[in-house]
Amino acid sequence: MDGFYVELAKIFPDVNAYLLSGIYVFCRILGFFRMAPIFNRKEIPGLVKLALALMFTFILTAFLSPKIPDILAAKESMLLGIVLNFVVGAIIGYIAQLILLAIDAGADMINMQMGLSSAMVLDPTTSSQVSILTKLFSLLGILIFIELGGIYWLVQALLRSFEIFPLYSESLPLSDLINMNYLVKMTSNVLYMGLQIASPVLLATLGQDIILGVISKTAPQVNVFQLSFLFKPVFGAAILVWIMPMLLSVINDYFLTYKNIF
Repeated sequence: MDGFYVELAKIFPDVNAYLLSGIYVFCRILGFFRMAPIFNRKEIPGLVKLALALMFTFILTAFLSPKIPDILAAKESMLLGIVLNFVVGAIIGYIAQLILLAIDAGADMINMQMGLSSAMVLDPTTSSQVSILTKLFSLLGILIFIELGGIYWLVQALLRSFEIFPLYSESLPLSDLINMNYLVKMTSNVLYMGLQIASPVLLATLGQDIILGVISKTAPQVNVFQLSFLFKPVFGAAILVWIMPMLLSVINDYFLTYKNIF
């Protein structure tokens, strides 16, 4: 079988090069689709993702114009190349996903402060229970990301990855692929951006807790604990409706800040 493979490669060298490169490109795109926002949504059927990955593979392989590698060396390191290309695609998708995680962090803080922790729904993307506000803000962040051209940024980052990490490389250049200082900054900004989004509701509900605490001291007969369950969701929702235009502007500026990393 090995002899047949070598002889076939000698007869059709270009076909062999394109097939081998296409496998590597397909694996990188699969890793990218597994972690990248929008593409990793479970609402999109698997067959649609697979068809889109194959379409991307055909287009990118044609534009890459792969060279003919050493047949035996390529055959021996094929498994390593598949794994490395999948990891590179997953890393690019994960970095993009970090940007959207900040929106979810802020929504979780608002949800907890409003006392809506019991209202949970299943998120098919993460296969976990999330709050209603987290789901709402997650979809809102994705819509803003798409409106700003986020899909174009992601595809551009995937194309640049072939310059940083060629298809047949056997070592992963993490220092070139990932700026660790920038990655640490992005990770820390998840909490910072979450607090920035949730701060109006947190401050408003804190003021409400102070007022209810004063009422409980001046009028002990009033059941303040029970009243807080009624006031917090309504008051928090009113604050959210009031500050929603400002939140959209903050999220919009936050996404544009990270435009250059793609």
